[in-house]
Amino acid sequence: MTHASWSVPNNRTIARHSGFGQLDQGACPHNYRVKKTLSVKKSSSILAIAALALSLAACSSSPTAEACTPTASGSNSGKVTVSGKFGVAPTVKFAKGLSTEKTERSVVIDGKGDLAQANGTVEVDYTAYDGASGKKIDATSYKKGATTAFQLKDSSILPGMIKGLKCSPAGSRVVTVIPPADAFKAAGSEGLGVKGTDSLVFVFDVVKVTAPVSVLPKADGAAQKAVSGLPTVKLSAKGEPTITVPKADAPTQLAIEDLKKGTGKTVKAGDTVTVHYTGVVWATGKTFDSSWTRGTPASFATTGVIPGFGKALVGHKVGSQVIAVIPPADGYGANVPPGQTDITPTSTLVFVVDILATS
Repeated sequence: MTHASWSVPNNRTIARHSGFGQLDQGACPHNYRVKKTLSVKKSSSILAIAALALSLAACSSSPTAEACTPTASGSNSGKVTVSGKFGVAPTVKFAKGLSTEKTERSVVIDGKGDLAQANGTVEVDYTAYDGASGKKIDATSYKKGATTAFQLKDSSILPGMIKGLKCSPAGSRVVTVIPPADAFKAAGSEGLGVKGTDSLVFVFDVVKVTAPVSVLPKADGAAQKAVSGLPTVKLSAKGEPTITVPKADAPTQLAIEDLKKGTGKTVKAGDTVTVHYTGVVWATGKTFDSSWTRGTPASFATTGVIPGFGKALVGHKVGSQVIAVIPPADGYGANVPPGQTDITPTSTLVFVVDILATS
């Protein structure tokens, strides 16, 4: 899976992290495939659609079909025809110039699993279009283990995405048509080719739903002895790291060390984790992405990020702070996110990651 601005340390597609989450995240650790996330900000990556704040009141803490009221369908969402099996890239048809004044949601396949809750996490496959041009602007790969995770919080993804996903059961395929007011507003998204007057069309496959979990504000584990040769890290009062890279050649092998050792739940492969992170380029020391500057943590699957970032999470406990020095082979390599000017195919990256929750 991959999160939500669309730019988390993913290997991948939009989320961004994920995109449509917090776009403009620079280059989140996502497994960038398309890496054009539709974020609340104007970025060109979904983890960006995907980057995660205040809860929606539409769903209760333990919603049922009776207790949760989904966004209504309408004439515009009804104009989108979708065919194909759940979990497989759909065939989507609609006439160019599709526009809506309010977000509308139509169910193509009615799932029977748990309902998506406010502040909870959904793992999805999706395809996104510009309603005006009819052009596809982003999509996940629909490969097993490569879904994108979104946390249903106001600051994490586009408001219209939340409206389309809330109260949707796992196993559902839903069409969501989103007006500019619930998307990029008048600014549009240059990176995605979306004008400020364009509506968006999403087809979501809701693969997994995870109930809200308790999220730490910052890593609270016991401080560990610094390892010689690795970048040094200084923390602000709120926990935001400043990373200083040594004047030396970057390691050629992946290096992962605990800066703080937590005592919470252990992260397993495939988990959806919530983290704060900062990434810098070893050669320049320049920060290219940080959830701290966006003011909200990011959530994504360990399988939806670049390999080195995933390895820095799996096996570590909630409450830990981890430093990872990631050579190109375990980073982006030749798959540098579009529009990312700080990273090159030969860049070694340094991430400091606070593991705040896992599920």
